[in-house]
Amino acid sequence: MSAPESLLNVPLNDLHITLGARMVPFAGYSMPVQYPVGLIAEHKHTRSAAGLFDVSHMGQLRLVGPDAAAAFESLIPVDVIDLPVGKQRYGLLLNDEGGILDDLMFVNRGTDIFVIVNGACKVADIAHIQAKIGSRCEVIPMPERALLALQGPQAVTALSRLAPGVEKLVFMTGGHFTVNTGTQQIDVFLTRSGYTGEDGFEISVHASDALALANALLAQPEVKPIGLGARNSLRLEAGLPLYGNDIDTGTTPVEGALQWAIQKVRRAGGARAGGYPGATKITAQLANEAAATGKKRVGLVALERIPVREHTELQNLAGERIGEVTSGLLGPTIDKPIAMGYVPLELAALGSRVNAIVRGKAVPMEVVAMPFVPTNYFRG
Repeated sequence: MSAPESLLNVPLNDLHITLGARMVPFAGYSMPVQYPVGLIAEHKHTRSAAGLFDVSHMGQLRLVGPDAAAAFESLIPVDVIDLPVGKQRYGLLLNDEGGILDDLMFVNRGTDIFVIVNGACKVADIAHIQAKIGSRCEVIPMPERALLALQGPQAVTALSRLAPGVEKLVFMTGGHFTVNTGTQQIDVFLTRSGYTGEDGFEISVHASDALALANALLAQPEVKPIGLGARNSLRLEAGLPLYGNDIDTGTTPVEGALQWAIQKVRRAGGARAGGYPGATKITAQLANEAAATGKKRVGLVALERIPVREHTELQNLAGERIGEVTSGLLGPTIDKPIAMGYVPLELAALGSRVNAIVRGKAVPMEVVAMPFVPTNYFRG
């Protein structure tokens, strides 16, 4: 079954259909949500071996020019200028009120800054970046590139057979590599990173080489195809926010519990403090969170075995509405109902109790530390 005319196809669309994927609309694309083995099996396979995810709906772009780092730093509260060549960093694109337009990843490649943004936001992101800093550097979208993620504890074993040297990378570093499929050599740019909490790689490849690369990876005994359903359950267990659900223009980095991404050099007293959209508001929130913001993203575990889904109302123990769940499901690894949501600061401390209202019933939940499942990033 092909996509409706209104949906775009990723370069591997025909492969997904051949593999029996159930295709769903996502970020304007027809995307594989799961394969015949099902979401739980795909989730557990990624945790134990290696899963191949097609994330070609994501946006890829290059920022080029001697002023590119300083220009990009004017848009995000993150240290871009001092990022060493080959290193990757997580960033937050902000509006003038300090709200999050998107979260993203970027790498200093020496010749450019390579940026990956969310699929649903990429058109607006690229237009925003072009409008704000296009006079200071070249902003070059890369629609000709596909993006694959190989995730799991055996990802390095599988990929290093085809691209020797990748095993030397550590978490949040990257480089150019050649993948030997046995019949051809494929040039890729990859980073040791991902969105599952597991070790793994995100691989940018020309769309014309995506099928050969995917087939070579799927030929490895450790690797199976994994859909967006398991990607969502894996990232939630890892405590990673999903843009549009857990963070958006109505939340700041501090409210979203993402202040760890703001380096000291960009904070009050730092050498390059402020200078980004919403800096005054965010600086105030960093200095005095309790006075400056009334809510915070927290991890929640249900104390009864009842899954709590997104948009479920949260109440305090007095029965007053205090917020809602932004992501939630039965965690396949932890085997408990887990969720993220926003609660008032007085209920954000670990151990705090709230109730989720599921079909009229109050389900007790406890605020817990994230990630829900320990991460397995390879740091050397």
